[in-house]
Amino acid sequence: MKIKNIVLYIAVILMFVLLGFGYVWYRKTFLPNTRFDTEEAYVYIPTNSNYEQVKLILTAYVDDMDSFDDLATQMGYTHEIFSGKFLLQKGMSNFQIYKSLRKNIPVRLVINNQENLTHFAAYLDDQLEPGAEEFIQAFTHQSFMDEYGFTRENVFTGFMPNTYEFYWNTTAIDVRNKIFKEYTKFWNEERLQQAEKLRLTPQEVMILASVVQKESAKVDERPKVAGVYLNRLQQGMLLQADPTVIYAKKLTMNDFDQIIKRVYYKDLAIDSPYNTYKYLGLPPGPIAMPDISSVNAVLNPEQHDYIYFCADPDQPGYHAFAKNPQEHSKNRAKYIAWLEENNIE
Repeated sequence: MKIKNIVLYIAVILMFVLLGFGYVWYRKTFLPNTRFDTEEAYVYIPTNSNYEQVKLILTAYVDDMDSFDDLATQMGYTHEIFSGKFLLQKGMSNFQIYKSLRKNIPVRLVINNQENLTHFAAYLDDQLEPGAEEFIQAFTHQSFMDEYGFTRENVFTGFMPNTYEFYWNTTAIDVRNKIFKEYTKFWNEERLQQAEKLRLTPQEVMILASVVQKESAKVDERPKVAGVYLNRLQQGMLLQADPTVIYAKKLTMNDFDQIIKRVYYKDLAIDSPYNTYKYLGLPPGPIAMPDISSVNAVLNPEQHDYIYFCADPDQPGYHAFAKNPQEHSKNRAKYIAWLEENNIE
């Protein structure tokens, strides 16, 4: 009888010990262990991070790091770190956090409206792991430019506006290659033939499209604007595009953040190959990242005899077009009077 009691006593003790261990294990594994107040939080783990570095990152998100540390050790996470962007949700347990840190989620990027390669690289730097300088080096790598006929000035024409998905830790070269695939897909045989009929290379089409886009915010007017510039090119005239002067001014001053609302006569003398009042032909590179509507406007220009235009104060956002200097002078005088009347400098 005594032996049975002793066995029962030991069994009860073991049961409570096991229950205690089970509770501790359950608490460490499945109870909530986050410390952020928002519903979601993103964790960024750089490439080649070790576990100690990951722990420092997680201290901002995990409430009890000791309990997570125990689980991470048991699951082998300490020796198998995943780099990238990871989603944590409020109230996650250690086990859920561990699972989330193994699921690299993509970053969705809308790429458009970039003014130059430097701005583009800075934008990517803000969104992805590689730094701006890494992107610049990838974009302007000599072998890449040589293979596709780019120069440092026009390589920006090789990147089409679109929505892309990348993993946060994607290398700069892989980002470049994925974006460039859209460029090669866009320039199919039909579009190449359209460009050839205009006696333009794909890079020149993109450069002119950037000028058209900066000149007119109205998509329905862009084919007409493109027609003017193509007429001027075919007649050997200076493009005399105000947006190129603005770009040249920003480039010369090394200040692309300034807002320039008006081009003055003194600006027309800026000595820059981007100044199409001073230099014949197209600028050496794009003055912006043109969207598809602007590129299509150049490839499918409106056929007309206009060779001049200026902003039309009677139709905000649109332009008044002219076939000769006399008509253009009248339109321009009307526009300048409107500028003065509204104190636009």
